[in-house]
Amino acid sequence: MGQQGRGRDFSEFGAKLDKHIEKLPEYAQRAQEKLQKVQKYFPPADQAGGKPGTARPSYQRPNPLQRPRTPVPRMPDMTSLANQVPAFAEARAKWTRWNEPAAKLERRKRRTSRALTLWILLTILCGVLAVAAGVGWMSATGAAMMPQAIMAFAGAVVFGTFSVRSGVKLRALNRVQLPSAPAGPPPLPPAGSAAREPMERLAEGEASLAELLRQLSVPSSVGTTPVSGVSVEDARQTANEAAAALRGLAARIQAIERGRNAAPAREQAALGAAVAKLREQLDDGLEGYGGLVAAAGHTVAAAGDGLVTSKQALTDATDRLAGLAMALRELS
Repeated sequence: MGQQGRGRDFSEFGAKLDKHIEKLPEYAQRAQEKLQKVQKYFPPADQAGGKPGTARPSYQRPNPLQRPRTPVPRMPDMTSLANQVPAFAEARAKWTRWNEPAAKLERRKRRTSRALTLWILLTILCGVLAVAAGVGWMSATGAAMMPQAIMAFAGAVVFGTFSVRSGVKLRALNRVQLPSAPAGPPPLPPAGSAAREPMERLAEGEASLAELLRQLSVPSSVGTTPVSGVSVEDARQTANEAAAALRGLAARIQAIERGRNAAPAREQAALGAAVAKLREQLDDGLEGYGGLVAAAGHTVAAAGDGLVTSKQALTDATDRLAGLAMALRELS
């Protein structure tokens, strides 16, 4: 009985195995369909940046079942946030104006003037009291009140001294000449203007050239400068003239751009061509300005070796920039 049960069990297993073997093609087809569905979520190796035939690491493949990580928002800068609030911006502007040297000097003048007025009034009052007490006008019997007169006279002397000191201080404050505030950098053109990027490069070039010329003006340990002061001043003046001419050319570009935006559609192409031509001239001017900056840099680098070639290059670059600035002034 046990052997028949085991034989019957084996025959049932064999029948189930045969049934699954018959369904293998169906299983393969289902697996192929599922594979095609999953491949939609994975880019091919060529599109994903990998080489053909090279399997990418599993950690680089996105998991379709995993939700994308939500980016953590950055905290805004408190300074920029305060500037955006009108109340904070107004308070900051008032605080800046309050701390300006001219405003501080004006407040000192007002305080000194008020103190001078007070000391003068007290001096006059004490003088009147001293006279009234000495003559006897303050006494019912008309007799002189000498102690009161002496005290009032002493008060007049003290307050008179304070008046003189306040007057001298006010006079000195009125003679104070405040140093002129350094002019800030000129405003840049709008972001969409063709002159914006060249003017940014010009500002960087001006800062670099100013530092290089400052180093060329500093005397060495033996008391001599790498380049003569006349050459440095000539280069500085030429650079300023060229920068002014370049900014004038940039102003022309902005004016034409504003006219192009307001002009009819049929005229915009011609105005755009004019802007492109002026932009080429502006780039040429900046290239010449950059040549002067480069020559100044080479001169600073060769200052310790005493080379003459770099010094001559600075003079040549200054002359070229002077001619270019003259041409730019004629254009602008």
